[in-house]
Amino acid sequence: MIPNRHILCIGSALWDTIGRHDHAMAVGHDRPGRIRRVPGGVALNIAVALARLGMFPQVLTVLGTDPEGDTLALACGRLGVDLSLAVRRSDLPTDAYMAVEGANGLVAAIADAHSLEAAGDAILAPLDDGRLGSAAAPYGGTIALDGNLTAPLLGVIAASPLFAAADLRIAPASPGKADRLLAFLEAGRGTLYVNREEANLLSGSNAPDAGGAARALLKAGAERCIVTDGVGEAVDLSATNCYRATPPLVEPRRITGAGDTLMAVHIASELQGMGRGEALFHATQSAARYVAGEDI
Repeated sequence: MIPNRHILCIGSALWDTIGRHDHAMAVGHDRPGRIRRVPGGVALNIAVALARLGMFPQVLTVLGTDPEGDTLALACGRLGVDLSLAVRRSDLPTDAYMAVEGANGLVAAIADAHSLEAAGDAILAPLDDGRLGSAAAPYGGTIALDGNLTAPLLGVIAASPLFAAADLRIAPASPGKADRLLAFLEAGRGTLYVNREEANLLSGSNAPDAGGAARALLKAGAERCIVTDGVGEAVDLSATNCYRATPPLVEPRRITGAGDTLMAVHIASELQGMGRGEALFHATQSAARYVAGEDI
């Protein structure tokens, strides 16, 4: 195994149930469409995309010992995702997510990640007990971190020596959970992957574009951020560099998982040696193809 191809994904692994209607929808609409159930959750979405890109993702999460957990573990194995270090709990159900999408985007969604929250820091044990790292020899690879973890646990991670040697890549699970990442602004650690709305919520700003939102995030303490803005320009900003890329216009066929796909492609591109500008361009192009219903 090539060392830099091993990527640790920490956070949610669950079943996504997604209903889609091909035309615009509003709250209260009852329309024909398609419903599919697929492995999901931010951490798992990233891991599945990384596996397709030739990486070796391993997920730290929690699954129930219920049939949903068993079938999810089997499905992930077929997809090339390693769940061997996931916590299995008989007292917790496997988490779930449900969304309704239309041609106008996400109509509504509910994330039931209560088991992940209840498991707490137990999912991090392999980073402390020698299986992946320890306080004396912390894990030194790339970690994709999911904002579905609780704010207190994310605060512990931001300050923990167990993560001091890692290349931290962090994403909120949704705008409603963006403020859980404040600890990483306070610590000045990691690369944040956020959309403009999430960036503005984190920084307390009201920037009208990705560039302004990224500048506000850096001013608020971010070390580096990748800020997207739908079909608008995406920005990769740090204290010393700024890169921009504009995704192509496509007809949307799916929404859920687009940000996770962009993050996975961006991480893989950088680990495979692409420069920052090229990696951002490649990630935005790939995310657009995903939204259009194509394979990355």
